[in-house]
Amino acid sequence: MGLLALGINHKSANIALRERVAFAPEQMADALQNALSQSQLSEVVILSTCNRTELFGLCADDKVMDVLAWLSDYHQVPEEELSHCYFSHQEQEAVRHMIEVASGLDSMVLGEPQIFGQMKSAFAVAREAGSVDVELSRIFSHVFSVAKKVRTDTAIGKNPVSVAYAAVNLSRHIFSELSQTRALLIGAGETIELVAKHLVDGGVKEIVVANRTLGRARDLALRFHAEAVLLSEIPAQLAKADIVISSTASQLPLLGKGAVEHALKLRKHRPILMIDLAVPRDIEEQVGELNDIYLYSIDDLTDIVDENIRGRVSEANKADVIIEAGVEGYLQKLRAEDAVSTLKSFRSKAEQTRDSELQKALKQLQRGEPAEQVLSQMARNLTNKLIHSPSIHMKKAGAEGRDDLIGWAQTLFGLDLDDKNDDDASSK
Repeated sequence: MGLLALGINHKSANIALRERVAFAPEQMADALQNALSQSQLSEVVILSTCNRTELFGLCADDKVMDVLAWLSDYHQVPEEELSHCYFSHQEQEAVRHMIEVASGLDSMVLGEPQIFGQMKSAFAVAREAGSVDVELSRIFSHVFSVAKKVRTDTAIGKNPVSVAYAAVNLSRHIFSELSQTRALLIGAGETIELVAKHLVDGGVKEIVVANRTLGRARDLALRFHAEAVLLSEIPAQLAKADIVISSTASQLPLLGKGAVEHALKLRKHRPILMIDLAVPRDIEEQVGELNDIYLYSIDDLTDIVDENIRGRVSEANKADVIIEAGVEGYLQKLRAEDAVSTLKSFRSKAEQTRDSELQKALKQLQRGEPAEQVLSQMARNLTNKLIHSPSIHMKKAGAEGRDDLIGWAQTLFGLDLDDKNDDDASSK
């Protein structure tokens, strides 16, 4: 049974197909058990996110298509639809792929950190469901170890690569303690939702969401324990806000120089960070002329994001070196395990031969045969039986011109032919 990684992701399939083969959390335990019984996998972990559905498991080389057929059957998606966009990796290539996924190198956003946690969660769910055993546990442990080294030894995930995250990260440069700040978010779309999430993750406890419709503002505010207000209430909220981030579809500016100037007076000129993510802009350009106002537009953040993407690509090259070492480490473990297995078999066979000859010798001694003669005979028999098989194979290798095998035999048995030849020469 070999390691297999099979599935689809954002690179190979569109979102419509990815949705059809996604596994909901509540069906995962059933899916794992079904995969074990129906897909030819002896152990399996299923990773299902918005960008990918992948199966990692142990499977015979000739059973890969059976796994794809199971995925097709389980989700009632015609196999021909999957056959055009699935990928599969085996053995060391599967290990390399798993490390790349866990490290964020295979993500839509290069280096994003969430996938590491998602992969660990998928493994934990599989372990709870009883679909992993010793072999897959060992492999995942190695994958997580290498992925953690990638995250630790490179800056692959350090720099923000979304304007929402970049906006919040910029806030940290202005305010040393985000937990002591109050944020005013203008708009209630996806960008503001992501900004709110990053602000909460960053420690901001007071957030106000201002929107044209109060219902949408309330929906978003409820998720982040924030306050919802209408756009008309912005002037009153402005004086209390340390951070203002705006992203609406308004065709006209929502914040002018006069309103901001008035808010600064009420704040006794405590600084305000303003980030305008809207196009057209929500905040008049002249607002940036005011003292104690730090105004950034989406172009400013885009420049930061682009530079950070270039930095992540550079770090990805460093990560490749770590991953290659990780894959080689996996192969070395496999080879070492193979050697241990061979050594165990070799020792067991030698011990059986020893025990057999010992029993013969003991019986001879019980019959009263001379001890010296019995021991001498046992030593000859033991020697002959131990070297019998290697002797036959070395003769065969010599006849076939397999000098490489002869060389290995000399190494394995610790033979120094030069010393032996020197001894023979000196005795003549």
